[in-house]
Amino acid sequence: MSDQKELVIVNSRGLDDERSSVAWSIANTAAASDMKVTVFLVAAGVDWVRQGAADVARPNPVDPPVGEMIATFLENGGQILVCPPCAKVRGYDEDQLIQGATIAGAPAMLEVVNRGAGTLSF
Repeated sequence: MSDQKELVIVNSRGLDDERSSVAWSIANTAAASDMKVTVFLVAAGVDWVRQGAADVARPNPVDPPVGEMIATFLENGGQILVCPPCAKVRGYDEDQLIQGATIAGAPAMLEVVNRGAGTLSF
C-alpha cells in the first residue's frame, strides 16, 4: 500500500465558468505536491478535453491558459477520466479527446475514492 495521498476532483464546469480554472489550478497544485490526482469530468466539464477546446478558452485571464494547466497536470502524472454519458451526449468519443483523457465511468472514479482519496467538486 502506498503512502502517497490521493485526491479526486469532480469538475462539472465548462469553458465559460471561472470555477473550472480553479479546479485545474488546485489539481496542478496537488499533483506538484506529490499527490496522486484524478480529475473526473462530468457535464460541461468534459468540453475541456475536446481536442482544441482548451487552446482557446480562458475563463480567468489571471490564471495560465487552461490548455497549459491541463498539459502540466498530465505531465505531473495526473489522470483525467471523462463521464461516458456526458461525452456521448456531446458526440465525443476518445478520438475527439486530447491524449491522456480516458472515457471511464463513475466506478473508475469511485475506485480511487474507495482507496481513501480526498474529494473536491466544482
